[in-house]
Amino acid sequence: MSARIPGTGLPPWSMAVAAMLMIQLSSALSVGLIAEIGAAGTSWLRLTMGAVVLVLIARPPLRRIRRGDLAPLIGLGIASGLMTTAFLSAIERIPLGTAVAIEFLGPLSVAALRGSDRRMLVWPLLALTGVILLTEPWQGGIDALGIAWAMLAGVGWGAYILLTQRVGDRFSGISGLSITIPIAAVVTAAVGAPQAFGQLDARVLLIALGLALLSPVLPFGLEMLALRRMTHTAFGTLMAVEPAIGVLIGAAVLHQLPSPVQCAGIALVVLAGAGAQRRGVRAAGPDAAAPESRAGRGPDSRPEPKPEPEEAP
Repeated sequence: MSARIPGTGLPPWSMAVAAMLMIQLSSALSVGLIAEIGAAGTSWLRLTMGAVVLVLIARPPLRRIRRGDLAPLIGLGIASGLMTTAFLSAIERIPLGTAVAIEFLGPLSVAALRGSDRRMLVWPLLALTGVILLTEPWQGGIDALGIAWAMLAGVGWGAYILLTQRVGDRFSGISGLSITIPIAAVVTAAVGAPQAFGQLDARVLLIALGLALLSPVLPFGLEMLALRRMTHTAFGTLMAVEPAIGVLIGAAVLHQLPSPVQCAGIALVVLAGAGAQRRGVRAAGPDAAAPESRAGRGPDSRPEPKPEPEEAP
């Protein structure tokens, strides 16, 4: 992790941390837009703006799509839309840090269930204990709907990780996102467009564009830079602190200050995330660049495979 990113002089871990900060900052700043056009409307606009930017900077490799690629691509687009819409619906009702911690149960469960060692199940159970401390159900003020939305976002995140591996084997890096994010935008339009229509103006569109740059466009590029200089386990362990970053951003931007008990809860979630990385990496060749259970947001950053020769008619 001591190597520097060529041309920047920065260590690779700083890129990963910057990506996490941008993602959580985008979520926190989305709260204001959610109040105006709803969670689904905000999700749709963010994904739509992100799709436009990604299509402009990365030409979607439509000619490389085979029939067998359709199901994973569409599935990944649906998972992206579900994850984004459900998470924004969650932070409309519960604190950002709590929502991130609950959502984090998704990738942790994927890491545990796909591991050959049943002892891996201890990590999602430890994280669940942390979530209980975060939500403090004994206080009686629990928002069941907000927690349900965060859990649904976790299901979407878990599905996203599984489908990302399949899509990443065929479409690496931004080329994969340039296909799946537009699909996510189309899928979320069914619920998001009706919420947003009638309230769209230049200001709202510019805000949505800025939020889309914060997530997914810029963070994914930073993740790719980091992954090229970090080991799988180091990257995945570092990403385990994202729930803690969610708490910090929630406190700084939204003034959602956690109690001492909630701080203990988030510490357990981070510990569980770091522990799950010990055996949560994908067995792959030297060109593979993304760990299986990492909290990533896009197809892995393996070099783009050479186009296959077209079959003779």
